[in-house]
Amino acid sequence: MTEQHRHLAWREPHEVENIAPVAVAILVAAGLQYLLPPHFVLIHPQWPLPALELALLALLIALGVSGAAVRHIRVLGLAVVALISIDNTVSSGLLVSHLIQGSSDMKALPLLVTGASIYVTNVISFGIWYWQLDRGGPYARARVRDPYPDFLFPQMTQEGLTDPSWRPLFFDYLYVSFTNATAFSPTDVMPLTRRAKALFTVQSLVALCTMALVLARAVNILN
Repeated sequence: MTEQHRHLAWREPHEVENIAPVAVAILVAAGLQYLLPPHFVLIHPQWPLPALELALLALLIALGVSGAAVRHIRVLGLAVVALISIDNTVSSGLLVSHLIQGSSDMKALPLLVTGASIYVTNVISFGIWYWQLDRGGPYARARVRDPYPDFLFPQMTQEGLTDPSWRPLFFDYLYVSFTNATAFSPTDVMPLTRRAKALFTVQSLVALCTMALVLARAVNILN
């Protein structure tokens, strides 16, 4: 690689990223969904949906290990994160509805724990969305099938900011998700495409509605 293109290492072909951190994140999200109070979940009983997510995760890992078609792996990955996102968004909506109608008699601590669970799941699910979306997902990025990024990381803008071999990994997208859910807007990583901006908008709305009302209600109970 020439000196001129060292800062473009993220555009060079590389090995496919290890999905172990993603699998752990999905396990955490499924566990949080299973532990939510029953009146804040989409399906009753609430175990089938987390179980389905874990089954899809197991199949995803099996296909990855066996070297099966990348197309099938990507479809399964998107199916898992879609299930998590839909379920968590519904949980957020149910919680907000209970708070607005005043029908939730939860104490402050359980209310904060429920809100935090939805918030963490929101961060995890959208972190996976961003990881799967950017330049076609991890497998497409490894083969450089799409040169145009959906997210502009600071390391992409100037040579010398980081190691020349740097490229975004799952933790980087999880960080993007956390900062967007906390600040309700982009921070140091900019969404470049309309689909990335749409996901940013949805995540910010879920985080804002959930945390603002939960914190307000918890403060009111404590007072």
